Amino acid sequence: MTIQDTSRIASVTRETARTESAPSVRPARKIRRLPVQKDWPLWVIIGTQIGILVAVIALWQIAADCGWIDGFFWSKPSAIYATLITFFTEGDALTDIGFTFRSTIIGFLIGTAAGSLLGLSFWWSRNYAAVAQPFVICFESLPKLALAPLIILVFGMGLASKVAIATALTLVVSTLTAYAGVKAVDPDQERLFYSLGASRMQVFRKLIVPFCLPWIISVLRVNIGLALTGAIVGEFIASQHGLGRQILYAGQTYDIALVWVAVLVLSTLAVVMYATVSWIESLLRKGVRQ
Repeated sequence: MTIQDTSRIASVTRETARTESAPSVRPARKIRRLPVQKDWPLWVIIGTQIGILVAVIALWQIAADCGWIDGFFWSKPSAIYATLITFFTEGDALTDIGFTFRSTIIGFLIGTAAGSLLGLSFWWSRNYAAVAQPFVICFESLPKLALAPLIILVFGMGLASKVAIATALTLVVSTLTAYAGVKAVDPDQERLFYSLGASRMQVFRKLIVPFCLPWIISVLRVNIGLALTGAIVGEFIASQHGLGRQILYAGQTYDIALVWVAVLVLSTLAVVMYATVSWIESLLRKGVRQ
């Protein structure tokens, strides 16, 4: 082996070692972008919803006419529409709707206000909160349907018993939500208020209540549904008016079309009240932010 061969082998060895020791450069991966979903226009969404509803009603009518489903137990849209007209022209539709609406709204207002005040009052004393909280939780875990017959016996078959059940369903939720807001208050902010010479009442009015308002507002939509449920439960137990009484009466007489009519009216009432409370909630949130 000549000297030139030896130098050539040494240079090749050095190039190989340099190549192996150098960090390997990988080609950059292409970043996959998430697919962008375009929102449908409002008229397309509403049109799709109406189309689905019309298709379901048409399929229901065809299935009942062709005997695919039992028309006695399921009724059919044509019979439900005829019963709906009779319900509003010859029945006590407005009386029943007004009765359920009043008991729901009154129970909602009393339960939300009283529960929020009770939850805020836990800030004044930790000992008071520690004593009262287990009773509140126990009352929350108790099925309100079990108390409904007792409430009917105490308050009677009128509006008061329905309001009492609606209040019982909303009271505890508002209490626990407001108390959760109280516990979330920053203790350093309280110390700052006290260091500036604020009294306990001033701390409560200027710090605790404004801080807990978003918590209280957030439970409004839940409470309107619970209040409606409480009113209907009271009407199921014993009542002279109300949509719940109509549903119970129609079920006992096997008037399935009337059951669907009462459920439809009740659902419409629930949607209207939920939308109204949602609108009020948005206004209150804007006021709190300002």
